[in-house]
Amino acid sequence: MQFTSEQRLDDGVLEREFTLGEIPGTLWTPGSAPAPLILMAHNNGLPKAEPRLVARARYTAARGYAVASIDAAGCGDRPRSAADEQARADLRRAMQAGEPVDEIFESFIGPLVENAAPEWQTTLDALLELPEIGGPVGYSGGWTALGIRLAVLEPRIAAAGFFAGGYVPRAQREEARQVTIPLLFLLQWDDEGNPRQRALDLFDAFGSKEKTLHANLGGHTGTPWFELEDGCRFLDRHLK
Repeated sequence: MQFTSEQRLDDGVLEREFTLGEIPGTLWTPGSAPAPLILMAHNNGLPKAEPRLVARARYTAARGYAVASIDAAGCGDRPRSAADEQARADLRRAMQAGEPVDEIFESFIGPLVENAAPEWQTTLDALLELPEIGGPVGYSGGWTALGIRLAVLEPRIAAAGFFAGGYVPRAQREEARQVTIPLLFLLQWDDEGNPRQRALDLFDAFGSKEKTLHANLGGHTGTPWFELEDGCRFLDRHLK
């Protein structure tokens, strides 16, 4: 892992860009160390510099956590395959025409999840070697499908916060039954791109004995800011 830049923010959080082979990432660390680690993944294809993700990462780091995000394969500025570009074009066309898009999402998101999970594991291995990071690992992000996959693969992840706003492929909906760590699941009740019943069915499928659903009125990007504070309290219970 090579750090390529750093800046100290007003709240004392240190923000550093890094590369790990072909993987670009950002690490935010608090003034106190060692700190528990939060893997903060963004929705499919968005960059790690997406403003809402950065705001959540900085807030969480200021609460005493190390927070890491990467641009996984096909996301952010990383090259996309011809198949990825075709799937995106098909998706745009279908949405403009008002056609069903689930099968397009399935063919698009499924491979993204499969490719991203090993890179996140490689990043996790490198991060846990840093002296400023120690203790349990949590997952927090809008990319619920990836979070499910990592929760199944990674015994080092002790708790997770998921957003119900993204498409979850059939494979991960089945894998949800294998997820047993404590969960906080956020649902926007009027999310225009995510049928409410499908989100409720996914929550029901999780195998965790401790799982909490927070539902708020509003569309996809309308999650209230106070849910970030509640999310940190959830992480405090399980990672500190």
